[in-house]
Amino acid sequence: MAAAVSALSSLGLPEADVGSEEDEEEEEAAEPGPSAAAAAAAEQRREERLRRFRELHMKRHEACKLNSQEVVEEDKRLKLPPNWEAKKARLEWELQVQEKKKECAARGEDYDRVKLLEISAEDAERWERKKKKKNPDLGFSDYAAAQLRQYQRLTRQIKPDLEQYERLKEQYGEALYPTSDSLLHGTHVPSKDGVDRMVADLEKQIEKREKYSRRRPYNDDADIDYINERNAKFNQKAERFYGKYTAEIKQNLERGTAV
Repeated sequence: MAAAVSALSSLGLPEADVGSEEDEEEEEAAEPGPSAAAAAAAEQRREERLRRFRELHMKRHEACKLNSQEVVEEDKRLKLPPNWEAKKARLEWELQVQEKKKECAARGEDYDRVKLLEISAEDAERWERKKKKKNPDLGFSDYAAAQLRQYQRLTRQIKPDLEQYERLKEQYGEALYPTSDSLLHGTHVPSKDGVDRMVADLEKQIEKREKYSRRRPYNDDADIDYINERNAKFNQKAERFYGKYTAEIKQNLERGTAV
């Protein structure tokens, strides 16, 4: 160091300049240069990209797993009957009803009364409107429409006996499904339960037919004391119950001699 200083002094250079240059070299060696900072920043960016790549890879793996599960569930749903959801909801509702009936029976209460207490007036009116809309009573229009309504009512009451069907299938085999060449007339003997159901239904029809009131013909010469059909019905009922008490008053009003 001394030799360097003497050499520089012999060349006419100041010693202070030599010391300052050495200090700058030591500071540059102690502080990292711009290339080291850039390398550290690049490494940090690389680690960030790798982390995001791992997250995307995990999300992709999770999405594939969920997609496979959904495909399996959709395949199961496609193999089920078309109205399976409605049947499932119906079965769950029936199970809930059975549980409520058991609870009411254990408490000694009537299930129908408890059920009616839980139904609001708005729900009752909505169900009544829905029932009327589903099967409106349009009255008698012609015999074909009356026959169709009777047929629909009877078919709704049919409850197939699957056990009896299986027994007949084992007994007759392919002959159970007749064709134009089949000769099964007179071979079938109805069961006693079937005959009893038919007799009960016929008696119910006879009883209903006896209570049926045919439409009365319209009398053009009758006095018109009503403003609409509903008011006419009301006047007829009032006359039937109170006519004998108000006959004299009505005659006095018509003659104009009422006090």
